[in-house]
Amino acid sequence: MNKVSGNGRGMKIWRQIEKRLQEKNVSYCVRFTQKSKQATSFVNELMKEEKAAVIVAVGGDGTIQEVVNGLVGTKTPLGIIPAGSGNDFSRGLGIPKKLDQALERILQGKPKLIDIGYANSTYFCTVVGVGFDGEVAQTTNASIFKKLFNMIRMGHLSYLVSAINVFIHYKPRDISLMIDKKLYKIPKVWLIAVANLPFYGGGIIICPKAESNDGLLDICIIQGMSKWEFVRTFPLVLKGNHVSSPNIKMIKGKEIEIYASSPLLVHGDGEIIGQTPTKIRIEPRSLYVI
Repeated sequence: MNKVSGNGRGMKIWRQIEKRLQEKNVSYCVRFTQKSKQATSFVNELMKEEKAAVIVAVGGDGTIQEVVNGLVGTKTPLGIIPAGSGNDFSRGLGIPKKLDQALERILQGKPKLIDIGYANSTYFCTVVGVGFDGEVAQTTNASIFKKLFNMIRMGHLSYLVSAINVFIHYKPRDISLMIDKKLYKIPKVWLIAVANLPFYGGGIIICPKAESNDGLLDICIIQGMSKWEFVRTFPLVLKGNHVSSPNIKMIKGKEIEIYASSPLLVHGDGEIIGQTPTKIRIEPRSLYVI
């Protein structure tokens, strides 16, 4: 688990979880992450050392992504106690926000197989974002105000503040997009979001019809807009009401390649995972989740 997820909320939640596990006489062991990618290492170690009934991630989307990168392709299910600022993966799967309900789901629920995405040698759970999105993710993760918003449990606002800061200087780029071997040449692209689940950025509904069990990725392309048009469209994206805009394309596919006229940042689940060119694919039914 991540002690500092949600600005320290993760540790508070763990103390409550530990008390409940002891009350229910449930056997467990716990590992605390202190650096990037450590959760993946912990999972790999646990898989070799002992047979775990379930591996539970207590944290946000970044922590969950690390755990998933150790679990994909195994039969050990993932349990989730949401404790981050965004919690988009748990939101997309309908995992309760309340601790007792989330824990009860882990103890009593049945595992189900879901799809997971893969990009730049990293598995991702929710969304890969390219362009404007990538810069917003980088700005958010480096910001002071993210911690401040987490303190008042309004972490999603850090994404909006970062979006405003990036918007001031961002210039759309020409993109070449290959979707299942079909080539699209798209000028003046603001962003491309490739989604396994509908939500990112703390509840923004970027791909409303994305499902984690259909063997497909949903692709949202926002292009050809002036800055004023982009500003007018952005509030629609928050609620998923943007899909009918003539400057927004919604496409589904299994394999996506993205090339830009100059390198663009790429994020997966809100964490920077490289830059373009990038290749993205779906890994159908590759992760058990409770």
